[in-house]
Amino acid sequence: MSQPRERMFVTEDGRNVALIFALVSSLFLLWGFLNGMIDVMDKHFQNELGLTKAQSAWVQFAHYLGYFLMAVPAGWLASKHGYKAGIVAGLLMVAIGGFWFLPATEVHFLVKEGKVGPNIAFAAFLLGVCTIAGGLTFLETVANPYTTVLGHPQFAATRINLAQSMNGFGWIFGPMVGSVYFYSKDAAGRNTGSETLYIPYVTSAIGVLVLALIFYLTKMPDIKTADEYHMDNGTPGAPHSIWSHPHFSLAVLAQFLYVAAQAGIFSFFINYMVEEPPSMPASWHAGMESFAAHAGILSDWLRGWLEPVDGGAACRITEKGAANLASVAFLFFLTGRFSGAAILRRFAAHRVLGTYGAMNVLATLLVFFKLGWFSVACLFLSYFFMSIMFPTIFALGIHGLGARAKKASSFIVMAIMGGALLPKLMGFIADLSNMSRGFIVPMFCFAFVAWYGFQWPRFSKAESLTAAPSVRGH
Repeated sequence: MSQPRERMFVTEDGRNVALIFALVSSLFLLWGFLNGMIDVMDKHFQNELGLTKAQSAWVQFAHYLGYFLMAVPAGWLASKHGYKAGIVAGLLMVAIGGFWFLPATEVHFLVKEGKVGPNIAFAAFLLGVCTIAGGLTFLETVANPYTTVLGHPQFAATRINLAQSMNGFGWIFGPMVGSVYFYSKDAAGRNTGSETLYIPYVTSAIGVLVLALIFYLTKMPDIKTADEYHMDNGTPGAPHSIWSHPHFSLAVLAQFLYVAAQAGIFSFFINYMVEEPPSMPASWHAGMESFAAHAGILSDWLRGWLEPVDGGAACRITEKGAANLASVAFLFFLTGRFSGAAILRRFAAHRVLGTYGAMNVLATLLVFFKLGWFSVACLFLSYFFMSIMFPTIFALGIHGLGARAKKASSFIVMAIMGGALLPKLMGFIADLSNMSRGFIVPMFCFAFVAWYGFQWPRFSKAESLTAAPSVRGH
């Protein structure tokens, strides 16, 4: 008999799918990178177009609107034509969105010339954001459930968290690239971000086309999940609607609220780091600039993280510095993903989700209380505890749904629309009070996620993710 570690990427019929898993994991890296750039874009538009925090949250709205609109078509395509068709279609759509940023930049030049209003330029960029998100919807709808079947069912939650770790790598580099191209300055100190914003998107589009060709030429098995609720074989009395299973329907709501919390924290991270931390000694600014001057090729990247305040008596974090600190936060996120994948091999997925959700309720509450550097530390810890939530909710939600898992996946991905709506509420509260107070919104979201995790066995009639459920009374 195969050892557990060997069964990680070996299906129940004996096929080794480790190479396919690695290829699919590259998709997680891609959308992590693109999402990471989105998360540092809000402050750019606040500066360039004079938007409030609530208004800049239209970036997140456009991003997650793409998920909402394309989730069902993505699920339909995957169900009718298989995983490969969904992936290739998604990649081509991402490429179209990436290339669109080139004409969107030209529209912004028309704003500077006074030929069109700033709202037109903002809308042009939002269209590109929405198109890319639509393509990512196909990738997430297909890749998330596909990772759960690429090996033994016992390790479904572990595999999806491991693949999502690649997403964490992308999220680290996305803000770093965004800080260079969105908050760049010329020799005169003039902001040039609007003139260079298109560069990482067009470059990504070219790479995405190459990746689409690789997937098109690769043979990918179309593996189905186990039909543990007997939904597809006509068993008398078996519930045939995915919505009749509360472990799925509540997973949709849990994912809606989790992504709402995640999007709010990610998108307002820069605002928080610029506005909320206490001032630092002026010597820190001088020391940082001196270090940057001797950092060689990293000099431009390290310069400008801090700026003097109070007449030079102290310093604070700049927008560029905050964008780069977002990458540090995503290191916490990535660490949580890798450690979470290991933890999920030993402990029940629903208990891990419940525990991490409870820890984030505490972390965001302490940010809300505005406790100086302690609250800043709690913000970084929230990234760690968010790390396993999306993939684990996903795996718990599609558990045992058989061939209906693809359709179920499309609704769970559609729930990402939460990221379009609640960040506007978080921004509204921040505009009325301060950024710390806005964290009351994700706190309530995490409370529901924790409750879902702890109550999952009651909803699924299964003891754990791999335990066969009893459909009696379900």
